[in-house]
This record gives sequence, structure tokens and C-alpha cells, in this order.
Amino acid sequence: MLATFISVFGVIFLAELPDKTALAALVLASRHKPAPVWLGASLALTVQSLVAVAAGSLFALLPARAVHIGSGLAFLVSAVFMWRRNEEPDVSKDRGEGLGFWRTLGTTFAIVFIAEWGDLTQVGTAALAAHYHAPVTVFLGSTVALWAVAGIAVFIGNRAGRLLDPNRTKRIAAVVFALVGIALVSGKL
Repeated sequence: MLATFISVFGVIFLAELPDKTALAALVLASRHKPAPVWLGASLALTVQSLVAVAAGSLFALLPARAVHIGSGLAFLVSAVFMWRRNEEPDVSKDRGEGLGFWRTLGTTFAIVFIAEWGDLTQVGTAALAAHYHAPVTVFLGSTVALWAVAGIAVFIGNRAGRLLDPNRTKRIAAVVFALVGIALVSGKL
């Protein structure tokens, strides 16, 4: 059981580090308070791990291309809203204090939840659940790995957000989200 947990944790942790959902958490944490960003990302990743384990081998039936296009469009819409949103230069608003805990958590949950559909780590979790026949252990290993990566991304994003100009951070975030969206829609990611 411990060996399975460690194996699943290692595989999922390494696969998630360069992933778009970790990037989304990092970017969101550069603009908002870290606690609701981490909680929103962690909740979304937990639900997605549960879906992956429950689906197991049936997960392969979902149309991956449609999922990537939907995720890409969500990133593009988010990019447009980030770019166009006019905020006062008040630093407290730019750091997410003006949005509120629940709104930030909900926004983060939605972005990460949509982006994780059909993702390599979700498919990997489903495959590991089918391989090990230990759904609880695979779920725990996968979920803890995803939480750890989300925590690292939020920590880095929060620190970067404190060092950068809030308006520049908003523009950079919009460009990053647009690039991820284009990559998803075009099938490059």
C-alpha cells in the first residue's frame, strides 16, 4: 500500500509540475490571496482525481480533442477578461483583497477544474487506478501530489505577485492564459 502510494505520488507529482493547471494556479496566485487560490485549485484537483479513479479505464471514451478545445476556450475567455478588466491602481485590490475569498476560490476552482479535464495527470491517475486495483491508495497518492504542486505554484505565484507591478502582472497573466488557450485549441498542449 505504501509502495503504491509513493509510486503514484511520484508519477503524478512529476507530470503535474510543468502542467497548465499548475501554471494557472501560479498566475492566479500572483493576482489574488494565496489561501483561496490554493483551496480552489486543490478542491478542483481533488474532484478530478476522484473522477479519474472512478472512471478508470472508461475515461478513455471521452473525446480528448473536445476537452482540449473547451479548456483552451476557457483560458482564452479568461485572458480577454484579465486584459480588459480595468481596476483602480489600489494595490489591495490588485492582490485580490477586493474580490473576496469565495469569489477567488470559485474562480480558481472553475479554471483549474475545466483545465484538468483530459489532462495527462487525470488520464495517468485513471490508468494507475486500473493497474493497481487500489482506488483509495491511487486517489490519495494522486491527490496529495496534485495538492503539493498546487502549493508550490501558489507559493511562487504569490511571491512573484508581490514583487511585480500589479497592472503588468495582469497583462502578463492575460498573455500567458491566451498562449495556453491557443496551444490547447490548436492541439499543441
